[in-house]
Amino acid sequence: MNTLSQHDARAMLNKVPEVTLFFWIIKIMATTVGETAADFLNVNLNLGLTGTSLVMGGLLVAALLAQVRARKYIPSLYWVVVVLLSIFGTLVTDNLVDNFGVSLQTTTAIFSAALLATFIAWYASEKTLSIHSIFTTRRELFYWAAILFTFALGTAAGDLAAEGLQLGYAMSAVMFGAVIGAVTIAHYALGLNAVLAFWIAYILTRPFGASCGDLLSQPLANGGLGLGTVGTSTIFLVTILGLVGYLSAAQNRVVKAL
Repeated sequence: MNTLSQHDARAMLNKVPEVTLFFWIIKIMATTVGETAADFLNVNLNLGLTGTSLVMGGLLVAALLAQVRARKYIPSLYWVVVVLLSIFGTLVTDNLVDNFGVSLQTTTAIFSAALLATFIAWYASEKTLSIHSIFTTRRELFYWAAILFTFALGTAAGDLAAEGLQLGYAMSAVMFGAVIGAVTIAHYALGLNAVLAFWIAYILTRPFGASCGDLLSQPLANGGLGLGTVGTSTIFLVTILGLVGYLSAAQNRVVKAL
């Protein structure tokens, strides 16, 4: 791939959002939607895992192409891709487990290896894993590949904890939330490397969000709160839309002030 000119590099500096509290709130909600929306499409609309995967895969490819072709960070487009990746990553894991009979332990190991291989290839090519330097198409593709595998891995790990190890949805959410908290403390208080802390937290927020989604949506008899996939997905999608709308408006105000 040809090296981008300095002008092109500057034009792509804003393809990835700053890591703020809003970033983590929207990300966790997107992972929750990924869990509940996949269940809704698969079960409630009777599309089945294969049909749902084909539909969501097509939407993901279209959104990802638009994201990669964009020359700057567009909040609405970026978060559409994240939500679709969350849904598709969930479906990949569900297909392996339900359609092909692969165990949760094996899928967790497979996606751990795939994510590690992505990081190794990314670092070997770019000499960095920092999300603050996503200013070439190659780096952005590595970024999205890593995110896809974090979602698939998080789904497998979350289901393994809640169902395979029979911890339950609430206990799984507490466990993953506690580990995220420990990573945060390690970064701010103990100097844990920022890039390492980010990717650990990014991986863990997937099973945390998935456990929260299952806790809210699953029937009381299954250890959930009984809100259903429709109710849970609607609540979180509306919240995501509100926050992304706020960020888009804030970005527009900054641009106009320049």
